[in-house]
Amino acid sequence: SGHDQLPAPQNVTLLSKDFDMILTWTPGEGSPPNVTYTVRYESQERMNKWIKIPQCKNIHKTSCNLTCVLPNFFVKVRARVKAVSGQFQSPWVESQFKEYHLDVELAPPVLNVNVKENSLHVSASFPLPSCVESFSWMYDLHLWEAGSEDKKEYKGIFRKKTVTINTTALRGNYCLSARSSFQSIDFKHSEFSQPVCVLLNPKG
Repeated sequence: SGHDQLPAPQNVTLLSKDFDMILTWTPGEGSPPNVTYTVRYESQERMNKWIKIPQCKNIHKTSCNLTCVLPNFFVKVRARVKAVSGQFQSPWVESQFKEYHLDVELAPPVLNVNVKENSLHVSASFPLPSCVESFSWMYDLHLWEAGSEDKKEYKGIFRKKTVTINTTALRGNYCLSARSSFQSIDFKHSEFSQPVCVLLNPKG
């Protein structure tokens, strides 16, 4: 049958990173150089039905992005991968189960800061896969004077909203940073983004 002749993929893990759900693995020890991999997934809605993923068939890389393949973001899924080379293949190796809605890990947003005469206009863009655009992603924004620990917090701003901050009373160097947030069972947060600093109302 030519089965079980190739070393099986190792460290098969379903993980979330930066809004994506990704299956990763490492080549089995002693794998030939020309080996390719094929991935399938199974959802807890339909156990024992392993579904093909066309874009992760006979691939050379050691990861497969499942995010926009998932039929339901509120159901646990797992994936499996096998190695193929010529007429030889390895056994399938399965990951653990994960659910996008509960297990998704967020990335910090990228801040867009527009300085006007007496105000700051701040918006955040998120590196989101298109299939999860409709989720109620939010962000929290911090504003502080450079060098100060005293931060003004703007919490739970819907992703597409711009925040307008009145800067009439602010003078000097001010910094902004934001984190993505998302309500699943409780609030999840990303790390805060790298601060963006702007000079407000310079004298003269």
